[in-house]
Amino acid sequence: MAFIHIPNVHIKGIAACAPKKVVRNEDLTTFFREEELKKVINSVGIVERRIVDKNICASDLCFSAAEKLLNELSIDRETIDVLIFMSQTGDFRIPATAPILQHRLKLSKNTICFDISLACSGYLYALTTAFTYLNLPNIRNVLLLDGETFSKIVNPKDKTNALLYGDAGTATLLEKNANSEFFSILNTDGEGWQAVNIHGGGCRHPYDSKSLEERERADGSIGNDLEVYMNGIDVFNFTLKVVPKGIKEILSQTNTNISDYGSIVFHQANKFMIDFFVKKLKCSDMYIPISLDKFGNTSSATVPLTIVSELRNWEASNKKIIASGFGAGLSWGTAIFDLKDTHISELIEL
Repeated sequence: MAFIHIPNVHIKGIAACAPKKVVRNEDLTTFFREEELKKVINSVGIVERRIVDKNICASDLCFSAAEKLLNELSIDRETIDVLIFMSQTGDFRIPATAPILQHRLKLSKNTICFDISLACSGYLYALTTAFTYLNLPNIRNVLLLDGETFSKIVNPKDKTNALLYGDAGTATLLEKNANSEFFSILNTDGEGWQAVNIHGGGCRHPYDSKSLEERERADGSIGNDLEVYMNGIDVFNFTLKVVPKGIKEILSQTNTNISDYGSIVFHQANKFMIDFFVKKLKCSDMYIPISLDKFGNTSSATVPLTIVSELRNWEASNKKIIASGFGAGLSWGTAIFDLKDTHISELIEL
C-alpha cells in the first residue's frame, strides 16, 4: 500500500478560475431529446457547466488563479522553487506547459518546472508530489496549478460525456509548517486503462487522415479518435468498489475515525456516486460539499475548485478534510489535510 505521511507541510492558499460562459444542460436540445436531458440532470446532478472560449486553454485559467493567489498573499515570486502543472489538456505536446507558465508568472529561472497528467485522481497525486518537494532543505514554496478544458476533447453529440464535463483552472500554494501534516494513499489498476481513453494522437496510434472521422462507437457514443471515450459502466463499477475502501484504509493508517474530520471533498463525477459514498461510509452528518451542479465534472480540478466554491466561507471549528479522487488509469487516491489558516480566494471568472 502506498501510504504516505509528509510532516511539517501546509496549504498556504488555494484559488480557482472558471470560464464566464455558462451552458445549461436543459438547453442542449440540438443533439439531445428533452427526456434525455432531464434524466441526466436528475441522476447525475449537473445542471450547468462552465465552458471556455476557443482561444482559452487550461493554462490561461490556471494563470489567472495563480496571479490572484500570489498577489493576495503578497508572495515574493523568487521564493517559488517548484511549479507543477497538472493537466491532460496542456498547451502543446512539446514543450511542457509548466515552463510557459513559469515565464508568464515571472518566476525565477531557478524554478523547477514540470507537468503531470493523470485524469480525475490527478490533484491528489500532484499534491502528494508537491508536498514531497517541501521535505527537501532548500525548497521554500511549491506552486501547484491544476486545470482542465475537457470541452475541447469531448464531442458535443456524445451522450456519455457531452453533458458531464466543464472547464476550470486552480492554483494551490504549499509551504513548510511545523504545525501541520499531510497524508495520502495512492492506488492504480492499469488493467482498466481502456475504460477512459483518447485512442489517437499519441505515439501508439499517431494522427492520420482518419483521426478526425466522427463515428458511432460500440456503446452508441459518438466521437473521433482525438476525442475522449468513456465506458461509463466500467468506471461506475470501479468507483463504487474502490472509493469507500480507500477512505477506510486511510482512516485505519492514521488511527482516526470519520468523525474526526469536518468534511469529505469527493471528486465531482456525479451526484449519484457521491450519495452512494455518503451512505456507504455513514457520514451523512458531515459537510459534503457539492459543486458539480454549477460546474460539472472538471476532471482533476474538481477537488480544489470545490474547496474554493463551497468551503471559502465555511465556518467550522474543525477544518480537517478528507479528499478523494478517482478516474482514468484506472487510478484513485485519498488524502487528509487541514484547511485551518489556509487562505481561500474568491472564485474568479475569465
